[in-house]
Amino acid sequence: MWPMDPSRKEVLRFAVSCRVLTLVLQALFNVVIPDHRAEAFSPPRLTPSGSVDQLVEGLLGGLSHWDAEHFLFIAEHGYLYEHNFAFFPGFPLALLVGAELLRPLRALLNLRSCLLISVALLNSLFSVLAAVALHDLGCLVLHCPRQAFYGALLFCLSPANVFLVAGYSEALFALLTFSAMGQLERGRSWTSGLLFALATGVRSNGLVNIGFLVYSQCQSFLSSLMVLNPLRQLLKLMGSVFLSVLILGLPFALFQYYAYTQFCLSGAAHPIPKPLLQLAVDKGYRIVEGNEPPWCSWELPLIYSYIQDIYWNVGFLRYYELKQVPNFLLAAPVALLVAWATWTYVTTHPWFCLTLGMQRSKKSKTLEKSDSGFLGPRVFVYLVHAAALLLFGSLCMHVQVLTRFLGSSTPIVYWFPAYLLQDQEPLLRSLETAPWKPLAGACPPGQKVPRNSIMGLLYNWKTCSLVTRCILGYFLSYWLLGLLLHCNFLPWT
Repeated sequence: MWPMDPSRKEVLRFAVSCRVLTLVLQALFNVVIPDHRAEAFSPPRLTPSGSVDQLVEGLLGGLSHWDAEHFLFIAEHGYLYEHNFAFFPGFPLALLVGAELLRPLRALLNLRSCLLISVALLNSLFSVLAAVALHDLGCLVLHCPRQAFYGALLFCLSPANVFLVAGYSEALFALLTFSAMGQLERGRSWTSGLLFALATGVRSNGLVNIGFLVYSQCQSFLSSLMVLNPLRQLLKLMGSVFLSVLILGLPFALFQYYAYTQFCLSGAAHPIPKPLLQLAVDKGYRIVEGNEPPWCSWELPLIYSYIQDIYWNVGFLRYYELKQVPNFLLAAPVALLVAWATWTYVTTHPWFCLTLGMQRSKKSKTLEKSDSGFLGPRVFVYLVHAAALLLFGSLCMHVQVLTRFLGSSTPIVYWFPAYLLQDQEPLLRSLETAPWKPLAGACPPGQKVPRNSIMGLLYNWKTCSLVTRCILGYFLSYWLLGLLLHCNFLPWT
């Protein structure tokens, strides 16, 4: 799929190593530390567990906590409860495919164990491929191989690490999104649109990616305006924008329609096992059989909006309460990172940003030739996307999810720290002039010198700049704390 140059090989190797280490540490923490008793979705098991099932649960059970339980439940039983529809079907379908591939093991394992193994294998694969896709995208957008390389390595140490391996949809969404962005940068708009549409079927914020297609089409419209028939080009632009909205919105619309057929149309009920029916009675979960939910009578009956409002209390400034201060502090690093990136870019190129990156002048040509890396002109649309996600997430969501929300949706979280490392870390400058040369003291005597620049900085921690230590300290601490807390049912991002 990608030509395997040395830097890409190193990204692939480092990504695999990080995922293996993540699974090992997750299993260790899950075995050694007792799980906290949390008020979370915990459906009864309908099939008996054998000794091999118990072993799988002991080793991989940490991957099934919190929202992961919803995805596993949907993959095993379907959308039985109303609040299940907050979770889009793309990832459960992928888990079912993985479980089918493990069908020869069904003599030893029940379906849940196969799904747990699928979670571990598929999300590890998705996150590794997402790292390579991010490196590929960085090379196309940044025009600076070193920054693209550092950004991909930082993705391997993502603060959202645990959610890229646990039973969440972040890894698949990141892979589809970064791959779609890369295809669009190559001018393959149809392939990009298809990948963006698949991403929308995985997570609802995939709808925001419509902006990338519309922006690309507007750029093409402006570039051809002076040489072709303006009216014809305007009609073509309107048609392509309509198709983009239709293609990316279709998975969301079909999912909402499916929910409507289940809850709002008669005769859609399916038999529910008694233990799961009893759980609905005990917990007050709405099922298909019962009173028609109020959202069915809305002019636009969207179950997703209803669930976010009623079940999760998601809405404008609803999370701004004194008791949520710890969660705001938890999300502060990634929020500050994206805000700092936005400020740096806007203050460097204010006129370019005011003209939405579509100016046609000698200055724009000079900017395109002179600036590469994070401050290059092609980064603008990615920065707007990241800033929009940050604004929406800060004002309208449970703010603690910002880390995984931004970490799986925008490359800015990794490109800007890569830019800071390259710009402000003296130890990296030697690598600019002499690629693959070892850093002074990078390894203990007698050990193999790492070709990984980030590992070189970690070996030279004491001599690194303050900015480097803050960036790597944040990435590594969240990487490890996420595993320790999330895998033992303790609150995290």
